[in-house]
Amino acid sequence: MDRIPFGISRLDSMIHGGAPPGSVVLLAGDIGAGAREFLYTSAAINTLVEADPELFDLYYGSLHANSVVPSEVHYLSLTSDQSAILDEMAFTMDEDIVDAVSDDISFADMSPEYFQLSPVPTNWYAQQTQDIAALGERHDRRDVLDAMGDYLDENASGNLVVIDSVTDLVSAASEQMDWSSITLLMKGLKKASQQWGGLILLHVNVEALTDTQLGRLNDAADGTIRFEWESGGSERDRTMVVQQFRGVLSRLEEENIVRFETDIEDDGFNISNVRKIR
Repeated sequence: MDRIPFGISRLDSMIHGGAPPGSVVLLAGDIGAGAREFLYTSAAINTLVEADPELFDLYYGSLHANSVVPSEVHYLSLTSDQSAILDEMAFTMDEDIVDAVSDDISFADMSPEYFQLSPVPTNWYAQQTQDIAALGERHDRRDVLDAMGDYLDENASGNLVVIDSVTDLVSAASEQMDWSSITLLMKGLKKASQQWGGLILLHVNVEALTDTQLGRLNDAADGTIRFEWESGGSERDRTMVVQQFRGVLSRLEEENIVRFETDIEDDGFNISNVRKIR
């Protein structure tokens, strides 16, 4: 069965090449525990396959026999532009990787739609004068959910799309939209993704959610990967758990894998150790 690689070599090899096509995966993490780094790494490494095969071989190695790399990688951000995201990616992984993929990842900045109904000054998120003027002239302004839906309709089919982040939608829910609208969008996204056949990764900071909200997001996704800090003595470790995921969790359960210890290295997010049931 074909799989779309996550871009984390050790994980992909354990789950027979990656995620089943058509999956919507929630990357739910404590602040700094690795969820965002996972997102960056997935986007960069999947792009690196074609952008620089030698670097890909150096940092990732050989693709699993079941892995089918997406034709395009799309990075959809609600509050940041391309340059800011690339700067953050450079803190996560070697700059050679970021330089190699910067022109091949398709970035979509949704900040005009996200901020347009807020008290944030227009010139803070619309960088060019002509963009500000055009924004002011628009009478049929779409809200951010409409903008996301249109973008996904045009670009998600067969591709990797990362959405950064659901946390921003949660922040806007009380002011610009109902929380129910967000959960309905996620459920619709899950249904549409099965037809698109690509892979969609959604980042969310769990500390911004109530237990009920997180539960609803889990229910609306095909898979949830949880990133946590774990304390032991005087040290803290980043850990990752696959909480639920059709076609993936069963493979880990067969191997008795219950938790991954993770690190952030030159090639981005990595698995450093695997904990099994003894």
